Parts: sequence; structure tokens; C-alpha cells
Amino acid sequence: MNSLTDFQQLEPNSIIEAVESLGLDCDARIFPLNSYENRVYQIGIENNLPLIGKFYRPRRWSNQQILEEHHFSQELADLEIPVIAPLAFNGESLIHYKDIRFALFPRKGGSTPELGNPDHLKWMGRLLGRIHAAGAHRPFEHRPTIDIESFVIEPSSFLLDNAFIPDYLEPAYRSLLDDILKLLQQHLASINFHKIRLHGDCHPGNILWTEHGPHFVDFDDCRMGPAIQDIWMLLSGSIDEQRKQLDDILDGYYEFCDFNPVEARLIETLRTLRIIHYSGWLARRWDDPSFPMNFPWFNTPGYWEQHVLTLREQFALLQDNEQHSI
Repeated sequence: MNSLTDFQQLEPNSIIEAVESLGLDCDARIFPLNSYENRVYQIGIENNLPLIGKFYRPRRWSNQQILEEHHFSQELADLEIPVIAPLAFNGESLIHYKDIRFALFPRKGGSTPELGNPDHLKWMGRLLGRIHAAGAHRPFEHRPTIDIESFVIEPSSFLLDNAFIPDYLEPAYRSLLDDILKLLQQHLASINFHKIRLHGDCHPGNILWTEHGPHFVDFDDCRMGPAIQDIWMLLSGSIDEQRKQLDDILDGYYEFCDFNPVEARLIETLRTLRIIHYSGWLARRWDDPSFPMNFPWFNTPGYWEQHVLTLREQFALLQDNEQHSI
């Protein structure tokens, strides 16, 4: 089975059958939500509130890895941290129906947080401090770690081995990648940081704001790594603006958890890892019909030219990491 057939059997009738196998009555109102790695739907339930169904992409995570994600989010929810944990049915949160693996979640709405609002940043900092305080208690046993192998070497090798990089850009890409790889290895070796359990993909789209404050969703990419990984994607603008935003977040964070300020020097390192990993992720999913439809700009000459330019800019920032660290 490849990406073309990963979700072939996931049509409305099979979704309804899967949900109703749990003793629920589905009212047949199924609305797809924005999700590309998995398939996520709002599913109407007779005489009750709708639920959110996440149907897992085959072969991406093992059952143990998915359950570890579920247990982590439930652990946080038990501490009254506002995260969305999966529902359990007869004690099981990962449901198997035929060849489908899925989980159901309560529906919780909200809007995007205001990243320019110091009060919002401090509030999110408090919650991240609580998440990381819990995450530091013990490591994941099955979930991966943020590392150079899985975020740089594997995706870049896939891009090159499968001829995604245009011929006229390949020499520049290979040379630049070699230079970047050396700097990344140096930075990660020279900065002492503690690896903890993380949300892992803590961008603004995975934080929903309500009148009661923020709540965190989608722990699908949770893994081990430095605390700054869950913070840097909330920063934007100039270096001075990002410093102010980081200060606002840490004002709340320090109320519940210590933070090693040297980790701020990892921001450009982690940003570079994400840039390379993201291109590799899109390439690996390019035979899934939903990806060309939703990412039509990917795999064009203009995209790869901009990608190489972005990596050149990151290389300059990595070279001057002390000056550009926040």
C-alpha cells in the first residue's frame, strides 16, 4: 500500500461503520477538516454533540507510538492542563475497525491566538511551562527524538534519491547541505540541553483561543527534544520583536518550569531542521492525491530555487549564531 491507497477504504460508509462499531449513533453528517498527514472529520452524533475523528495514516506510527501520544495528552488533561485528549471506549483510545485505526476526540472550537498580545503570550507560556514540567518527569519510550538523522539526513536523501531537486540546482543543494550539516552537528554538540517530552509541533494553528484562554490540540508529532522547540514557532518578526515575544512567553513559563536560556541559541538550528524536514515530508506524500491539490506550488522550479535561497539564508544565520540568537 502506498499513499495512493492509504485511505482508499476511508469513504463515508466506512467512517460511519467504524464510529457506530463503538455503540454510537452517527447522524451521517461528516465534514472533513484541514489535515493532510491523517484524515480528520467532524462527525455528527445523534442527540449529542459532534465528535472529531482522527483516522491514522497507515504505517506512519506504530500502535505503541500512537498510544504513547494518547497517554501523554491524557496525563496532561488529568493535571487540568487544557489539551484535547482522545476519548476512551472500554478503556481503549486507539480503535481498530477492520484495517482502520482511529481515535475520537471531543469537539473544542476556538480562534488563533494573538501572537502580538503580551497577555496571550504570557498565558501560553504558563501552559507550556506546565506541559514541560510534566513532560520532564519521564521520557517517551517509543516516540522519536528531534535529531539530525530524521530531520535532515533522511528527508534530504529522499529528495535527492527521487530526483525532486532539479538538475541545475542539485550541485548547489548538495554543497549547501554539506555545509549546513556540519554547522548543525556543531551546534547540537556544543549546546547542553535536556530532552523532555514535547508537543513537538506547537505552531499557532495547534493552539485554539476561547474566552477561557488557550487550549492545545493535535499531539500527533509529540516527541523528545529541547523545550525551546515548543516555543520558537510562536515567535515572528524582527530579532528585537522575537526577543520581546520570548520574554513575554517566559514570564509565564517561569511560573511553572525552569528554562535554560542557552536553548535560545538553538532556534535557528531547529528552524533549519524544520525547513528541510518539511520539504522531505511533502515529497514523501506527493503520490497522495490530496497533496498536489493542496500544495500546488510544491515541486516547481520556483519552489526549489526559493528553497535553496532559504537554506543559504539559514546557513548565514547558523554561521553567525551568537549574533542572531534571541
